[in-house]
Amino acid sequence: MTGPVSPTTSPPPRPPLALLIAMVMVGPVSIDIFLPSLPDMTRVFATDVSHVQLTMSIFIGGFALSQLILGPLSDRYGRRPVLLTGIILYLIASLASLAARSIETLILARLVQSFGACAGPVLSRAIVRDAYPRDQAARTLAMMASVFTIAPAVAPIFGGWLHTLFDWRANFVVMAVFGVVLFLGVWRWLAETNLHPDRHALKLSRMLGTYALLMGRRSFLGYTLTVSFVFAGMFCFVSIGSFVLIDVLGVRPEHFGFCFALVIIGLLSGNVITARLGHRFGMARMIGAGVVIGVLSGTILGGLALAHIQTIAAILAPMTGVFLAAGLVLPNATAAAIAPHGRIAGSASALLGFIQMAVAAGAGWMVGRLHDGTTLPMALTIALMLFIGAASFALLSDRKGGKRPESIG
Repeated sequence: MTGPVSPTTSPPPRPPLALLIAMVMVGPVSIDIFLPSLPDMTRVFATDVSHVQLTMSIFIGGFALSQLILGPLSDRYGRRPVLLTGIILYLIASLASLAARSIETLILARLVQSFGACAGPVLSRAIVRDAYPRDQAARTLAMMASVFTIAPAVAPIFGGWLHTLFDWRANFVVMAVFGVVLFLGVWRWLAETNLHPDRHALKLSRMLGTYALLMGRRSFLGYTLTVSFVFAGMFCFVSIGSFVLIDVLGVRPEHFGFCFALVIIGLLSGNVITARLGHRFGMARMIGAGVVIGVLSGTILGGLALAHIQTIAAILAPMTGVFLAAGLVLPNATAAAIAPHGRIAGSASALLGFIQMAVAAGAGWMVGRLHDGTTLPMALTIALMLFIGAASFALLSDRKGGKRPESIG
């Protein structure tokens, strides 16, 4: 901790960029590193696909709930103590997952782990807003977002080799070590950046009133549902794709990560297109292009599955299109949902994140329950999510503008 800081002129100290990037990586690493191990865990725990898949959905569900709580907590008590507490919780839950002897214990440990894992991505964004001028904050957040996109491509490759060389528990050893390193880094290099704590941040009536106000705004609801269902389409593949590729199509665990990385190229491409062309065409057109690509890709994916064409290419090619669509839709629709809300932008971001993760958790649970040893349930569920996302954009969103919504917050 640093000494007292003048509340009038002294800016908060800036943490190292590497530390912020490590904080962002907690979420995707905790989700993606043990994807190649999921099929084998059905045999280790003598259970079915739906129970093992629940270790993913419960994590996303806990992550969703935490977003509504961690922001106000850090506004009230400061970023540093809330972050350190979250990392400790993450470390304890990682060790509990490592020691789990039943699938029920692992599911519970994953729920607790999600509460801690959420602290890194959520509070890193708040720390950047605290410590950097607006232009520099945008560049820093862009770099962090790039890592957030790349990490899911690398983590399954690393996790696949860990599983092959050791077993599924090795993934949680890595998570625990990561937790220790992150705790030490935060303790050593992160000073408090919230110099003006809000004593009323945890006032329930104010929080609920703000969330009710946001839900009553048609454009916010439309863009939020668009984000949520397109993201849910992606998450269905993340949560069940390893079962389909490894168990159904015969991909080896150590090779699964490379298949996943190919699909992630679509997401990266969408992000690059957004960065290069978004200012020229506006958010509405970028989202519109994304949902059209998503619907077409989902239709192809579902059509191939209905035609009983069960090949690796029949999954990866259309899924790359789905992830490309997500790269176009997610950043633009998120910005369109949050930008108009001025002083309550933080609450808008938290509510959008909660709904996004909650819908994804529900979709992941559903596809796990429907899995029948073929590609069909996953393909049709993903197609359904993309159709609902497109309908939400068409029916509820404000599609007249797109470049710079006016503030109404």
